[in-house]
Amino acid sequence: MSLDGTYDEANIFAKILRGEVPAAKVFEDEHVFSFMDAFPQSKGHTLVIPKHSRARNYLEEEPQILAPLMLGVQRVARAIRTALKPDGLMISQFNGAPAGQTVFHLHVHIIPRWDGVALGRHGGGMADVNELKALASRIAANIA
Repeated sequence: MSLDGTYDEANIFAKILRGEVPAAKVFEDEHVFSFMDAFPQSKGHTLVIPKHSRARNYLEEEPQILAPLMLGVQRVARAIRTALKPDGLMISQFNGAPAGQTVFHLHVHIIPRWDGVALGRHGGGMADVNELKALASRIAANIA
């Protein structure tokens, strides 16, 4: 999909927000919902999405949605840092299929990185659900 198009209410993240599809929730407030990536690139790979948005990507979003979204990203990233003690954190956001976007609902990836540990493929193999839930609990326990 290109950078232009219409929002698809049937996308997986919209379904997660509506409670139609389960997710290993890390954090939720009035603005954002954060959950473990089911196809993680590293242990602790977490997503943060705006709750009240129909933007397919960053370029379509309104500033009043972006500000609390980025505050939510920072809050979750700090919790990941405390819970998992990675050597670094990669925070990324893709716009359009050629850039790597696979779900067309604005979302931000927080990917913990450790020295000497290779990064998995974006959209690679599905993680064990119980492991995701355990990681979500560890991270959630460190949300300030």
